[in-house]
Amino acid sequence: MRIAKEDVPVKIDAPGAVARQQTEFGDASGFGKISGEYFSLGAGADLAPLLSGLEGDLCQCPHWGYIMQGLLTVTYGSGEAERVEAGDLFYWPPGHTVSALEDTEMVLFSPQREHTH
Repeated sequence: MRIAKEDVPVKIDAPGAVARQQTEFGDASGFGKISGEYFSLGAGADLAPLLSGLEGDLCQCPHWGYIMQGLLTVTYGSGEAERVEAGDLFYWPPGHTVSALEDTEMVLFSPQREHTH
């Protein structure tokens, strides 16, 4: 799920302060501790080869995050693909792969246990 900043509803709009909030932004129940990650991908990077051997050859960990700069394509097991770009919030459910169309910097939040098994 990709959400552009301008599509996130404004909840507070006061002089010097604007807060936007997207509710129902993924479900973290049952995941325990969450890790935060800075992630960099160079233009042309494709994570698919790194995911070979996982179920469906796809990442099976959900991720929530923010694209600070760059442009990605996220492809899901269904074959559906979406572009995620600088300024977007995202939620990627289990069953996805990622490729970078531009040099990309992002922040990810992921269930910690999914990265330790």
